[in-house]
Amino acid sequence: MKAEHRQGWLFVAPWALGFLLLTAGPMLYSLYLSGTSATLLSPPQWIGLENYRRMASDPLFYRSLGNTAAYAAMGVPAGLLLALGLALLLNAPVCGIGFFRTLFFLPSVTNTVALAVLWLWLLNPEFGLLNAGLRACGVEGPLWLQSETWAKPALVLMSLWTAGGQAVIFLAALQGVPRELTEAAAIDGAGPVRRFLAVTLPLISPALLFNLIMGLVGALQVFTQAFVLTGGVQPGSEGGPNQATLFIVLYIYKKAFQEFDLGYASALAWALFVIIVGCTALAWRLARERVHYEGGTP
Repeated sequence: MKAEHRQGWLFVAPWALGFLLLTAGPMLYSLYLSGTSATLLSPPQWIGLENYRRMASDPLFYRSLGNTAAYAAMGVPAGLLLALGLALLLNAPVCGIGFFRTLFFLPSVTNTVALAVLWLWLLNPEFGLLNAGLRACGVEGPLWLQSETWAKPALVLMSLWTAGGQAVIFLAALQGVPRELTEAAAIDGAGPVRRFLAVTLPLISPALLFNLIMGLVGALQVFTQAFVLTGGVQPGSEGGPNQATLFIVLYIYKKAFQEFDLGYASALAWALFVIIVGCTALAWRLARERVHYEGGTP
């Protein structure tokens, strides 16, 4: 082996070792546990596909999947639109734009639990700032987290607070759009909307696809917000009013760490993994011909 190869493997070794011990190893062990009746109080006993058969007749599994899908259907498009709008504003050549870029990005690096506690106060139906603002406009605000109808929209609203992370990616893509193309389109008579749809949007489509996939993966794994805001810390609460925020990861947590059913929780986790991989592949497949790369579509 050449010296540069040995040096390369030495540099890669810490990451590879961490991946094998902390990611690949636990994943393979959880795959084994998904075929057992393991609990925190008893050793695993092999039961084959029984956990997956149990999953097929579990109403809470389907309820948690439905809640997660509804959250993703609301949150992902809304987050993309808000992030793209912010990026267009932050791309403007105005004085002090660096300050505003930093300001909008800061919530993305704030601890999620701290944000959840902040929004717990903002969404309080009695003295929360959001309902206080609505009352000032003559509108009586909803119960938000105490309402089965408004609980998921409230969590979606909270997720939009961190749209600055996606906005930074959109901003980088916007700054890579050649000015000559937009100027040529303007000379040809294209207005701002037409220039954006015909020139800018196709050129930033790789960033749009990236944000779409990352947003989708994040939405399918939503946990902390529901855990903190809708009583997930209390066994039996089942994710808010009438299980309205019982998301799949919260359900996995409850099965593993409140009911100690590690085998079934591992099976649920692998079902979620398959769903995420399938949704990612579908999004990639549907968007592949609509995404334009400088070197061609991969």
